[in-house]
Amino acid sequence: MNTIFRTILLLLLPGSTALLAQKLTTLSVEKIMREPRIWLGTSPSNITWSDDSQTIYFDWNPDKNLSDSLYSYRLADQKISKVLQTERKTLPLGKTGFNRSRTSRVCVKDGDIFLIDCQDFRIKQLTSTVDTESNPAFSVDEKSVFFERGNNIYSMSRETGLLTQWTDFKSGSKKTEPKLSDEELYLKAEQLALFKVLKERKEKKEAGKKIAETEKPEHPKEIYTGDKQVSNRKISPDGRFVTYILGQAGKNAKSTTVPSYVTETGYTENLPARTKVGSPATTYEFWVYDIAKDTTRKLNTKTIPGLKDKPDYLKDYPGKDSIWNKKEREVNVSGPYWSENSQNAVVVIRSADNKDRWIMKLDPDSVSLKLLDRQRDEAWIGGPGISGGEEINWIDDQTIYFQSEASGYSHLYSMNLVTGQKTQLTSGKFEIQKVFLSKDKKSFYLTTNEVHPGEQHFYKMAATGGERTRITKATGAHEVILSPDETRLAIRYSNSNNPWELFVMDNTPGSTPKQITRSTSEEFRSYPWREAKVVTIKATDGSDIYARVYEPKKSNGRAVIFVHGAGYLQNAHKWWSIYFREYMFHNLLTDKGYTVLDMDYRASSGYGRDWRTGIYRHMGGKDLTDNTDGARWLIKNYGINPKKIGIYGGSYGGFITLMALFTTPDIFSAGAALRPVTDWAAYNQQYTSNILNEPQDDSLSYRKSSPIYHAEGLKNHLLICHGMVDVNVHYQDVVRLSQRLIELGKNNWELASYPMEDHGFAEASSWTDEYKRILRLFEEKLK
Repeated sequence: MNTIFRTILLLLLPGSTALLAQKLTTLSVEKIMREPRIWLGTSPSNITWSDDSQTIYFDWNPDKNLSDSLYSYRLADQKISKVLQTERKTLPLGKTGFNRSRTSRVCVKDGDIFLIDCQDFRIKQLTSTVDTESNPAFSVDEKSVFFERGNNIYSMSRETGLLTQWTDFKSGSKKTEPKLSDEELYLKAEQLALFKVLKERKEKKEAGKKIAETEKPEHPKEIYTGDKQVSNRKISPDGRFVTYILGQAGKNAKSTTVPSYVTETGYTENLPARTKVGSPATTYEFWVYDIAKDTTRKLNTKTIPGLKDKPDYLKDYPGKDSIWNKKEREVNVSGPYWSENSQNAVVVIRSADNKDRWIMKLDPDSVSLKLLDRQRDEAWIGGPGISGGEEINWIDDQTIYFQSEASGYSHLYSMNLVTGQKTQLTSGKFEIQKVFLSKDKKSFYLTTNEVHPGEQHFYKMAATGGERTRITKATGAHEVILSPDETRLAIRYSNSNNPWELFVMDNTPGSTPKQITRSTSEEFRSYPWREAKVVTIKATDGSDIYARVYEPKKSNGRAVIFVHGAGYLQNAHKWWSIYFREYMFHNLLTDKGYTVLDMDYRASSGYGRDWRTGIYRHMGGKDLTDNTDGARWLIKNYGINPKKIGIYGGSYGGFITLMALFTTPDIFSAGAALRPVTDWAAYNQQYTSNILNEPQDDSLSYRKSSPIYHAEGLKNHLLICHGMVDVNVHYQDVVRLSQRLIELGKNNWELASYPMEDHGFAEASSWTDEYKRILRLFEEKLK
């Protein structure tokens, strides 16, 4: 067995401290556990192309330094080289906006704006300031570049370099002349009537003001935002309209704090954290500034179709139905997304309860809306291409494309704004993961999982839909960056046993990818890492659960089920997992004779809408029964002893572990709950309210779903590990659960606290301690 893996085994074996001290220095332990690049290497990331499509740039760290560096691969000589600092400063790498013909682009680098000619590749720096510029875009006539600086929008003429400010947002309220009382008005009139000098001076002053007004240079309208925060400032390509959002923080919303005990000062310091689910939320207003008319108007969202629709869960609360009728659902507006000719604008509107998404045409002249598409989900709106990111793009100046789960899977649609014709461009029991248009706008490039839910491949399809041409072939996942001339693909590729590496290939089906990087160490490559089988398991309700199985050469009759975190995450796939430590641990367990099962339980990503929302109003319901079905499958298919099954996981996986030991104690004999949520009413708004609604509105869901209400069911052995400065799932969660277990008289549990760790551990000593405890739990309690 190679040195690195033997070292890892030593680190995790119970009672190996003395042996470890003989074998290893503290430094080597730190490198292995804290810095996986020592044995695993660092995969290339942040991949981009040069404008001439001849060089690939990427971040990499083959020398195992403290941080990544920028590297380049030139197609001409097929060599990798580190980019020197002097060269790096001149490279215009950054978020890009093209002109209509794609002959020029603008980008941001280090907070400054650059203009690049995509034909002769000349670079022109437009700004060099201590301020940060962002979001550059061409004006409709392409003579100017719009961008944001601070709270405002500016433009710069490409010809003259003239800098123009288009908005002037100011906090607070505009100062006005104090209103005079009737008595004061009377006295003022008397004074002016009695004294000629007073009257003349007043007239002279007013005349001067008029002259100053007429001679004053034109400046943008002062827009006062009061105590609201301005965000999402966007200017139309023709420079006619500016849209913006004003946010008002929820009144009496109470933020939480996380105490940090081990500090440089020696004093306990409170870290600012989040609010809890159900706290008064920030409300938003969408405004339109008509520059030509010098007016600002708020968008009226009260007439949106279906805005007053009531959620189905209210049937469980008859008394709340009448209260709901008096409520106005809050909405959030994103966009607008402007057509390149500036003639059409589209916004995406979501209800604050995330049960509706409306795509609507915005008329900025009248500040009115027209419905284009509505997606309603009694659970919550989500899925690839829908939950965050750019949701709307344009095929031409009249036609948009977007993704929707209307069919049950996230698919691609187009809509003509003039005719109202909506066309579904893809269909089937798979998801569109990513999509973008070719530069001539005649084709789509798609990443989908249609070959297998655990694979991601790259396709080309006509912009009108139809047959897709598959370009990538290798089993695994492909993250593709297309060259500017669209002749080649830079691909970050991995499979289940090999971390991400960089490849390049021609943009034609059947081409052979050429591997550019090799990031793993010889020690890593020398160990025969197991390729877990990807299988399907029948759930109690007849659904297929995808899972990974790690099979030992000789079974010890024991099994461990790993529960991935996040809920909406995929891990039973055929590419390199983000859970590399768990992957290592599972190989260790399998070497010791355990069978390890890693399931994409209900609510995991990659399987469509019904799977995604399968936990609505009951976390610890179908997601848990999927895992208990997995335990029964192990017993039937691998001869596992029913009394020798353990379970573990972190975050959401820690939550499921608690629910497993509390509500199905006869199935799992031991469990390790790492940084678990113990009471969903203590978690955040964005994640929790989608799934369980808000606790004051749907208390039944929180009672069913929160482990703290089921703690009396604990019979077997529980290990809890939690970082004390966790600003995501607060340490208070396990403190409250501990008190509950104490009051219930439970004595077969333990809590390991990590005073200097957040949600994801950073220190080698913490990872080492945690995994030693997990292994000891299974070794001792599953005998």
